[in-house]
Amino acid sequence: MSKAQYVTGLRAVEQLLATNAAEIRRLYAEYQTANPRVEAVIKKAQSAGIDIQAANRARLAQMSGEVRHQGVIAEVQRSTTLDEAGLRTLVEQRLEAADGKPLLLLVLDGVQDPHNLGACMRTADAAGVDAIIVPRHAAAGLSPTVSKVAAGAAEQLPFATVGNLNRVLGWLADYGVRAVGTSDKADSSLFEADLSGSVALVMGREHTGLSKGITSRCDTLVSLPMEGVVSSLNVSVATGVCLYEIVRQRALHLP
Repeated sequence: MSKAQYVTGLRAVEQLLATNAAEIRRLYAEYQTANPRVEAVIKKAQSAGIDIQAANRARLAQMSGEVRHQGVIAEVQRSTTLDEAGLRTLVEQRLEAADGKPLLLLVLDGVQDPHNLGACMRTADAAGVDAIIVPRHAAAGLSPTVSKVAAGAAEQLPFATVGNLNRVLGWLADYGVRAVGTSDKADSSLFEADLSGSVALVMGREHTGLSKGITSRCDTLVSLPMEGVVSSLNVSVATGVCLYEIVRQRALHLP
C-alpha cells in the first residue's frame, strides 16, 4: 500500500480535486476563511464526499513545514507511486498499447533539491513523459514542496522509486528502451542525436552530473550547446530543453 502524503497549496489541491479526487483521504482547511478559493475547494470536496477537518493556521503551518499552505492541505493515498515491479508493469503495458506511441521516461540520477524535482515533474507532465524514475536513497522524494512546485503534476504522473538505477536501465534496454544521458563531456549535441523511438532521458545530480556507473550504462551521451559565459544550466531547465527536443523530433515522425 502506498504511503499517505500531503498536497499543499491552493493550486495543487484544486488540480488534485479536478483530476484525482478519489486519492484524497482527508482535506484540512482553514476555518472562518475569507478566501473564496478556499471556500470553493471545501464545497467541491464536500460534494465529492471527502472528509474535511477544520484546522487553524498554526496547525496547517505545522503540517506544511516550509511550504505556504494557503489555507488548505490534502492528505492523499497516491496510486501513482510505483516500486520497481510496478514500473516494469507500466513499461510493459505502454509498450504493448494499441496507440503505438514510443515510451518516454525521465530518469533523475540523484536530484536532491525538491524544487528542482517539482519543476522537472511539471515539465515532464507537459511533455508527455510516461513515468519519472528516481533512486530510493540520496535523492529528493515526493513532498509538499515538490507537489506545490509541480502544480498538479505530482498527483498525475507515475513516480517510481527504485533501489538500483543501473539495474533498471539494464532491463529497460532489454525492452528496447534507449538510455540517453546528458553530459558536458559528450561529443555530440542534443540537437544532433536521434531521439526517436522509446527513450529514457537520464539527467544527473545538481553540480556533479551523472554518476560514473550510470554514464557507462547510457547508450548515448549528449550535451547542450552553451554559447555564453555560464558553463551549465539548472537541471530542471536542462530537463525541459531535452524533453522538448524529444517532443519536437517525435512530431516530425508523425504519419
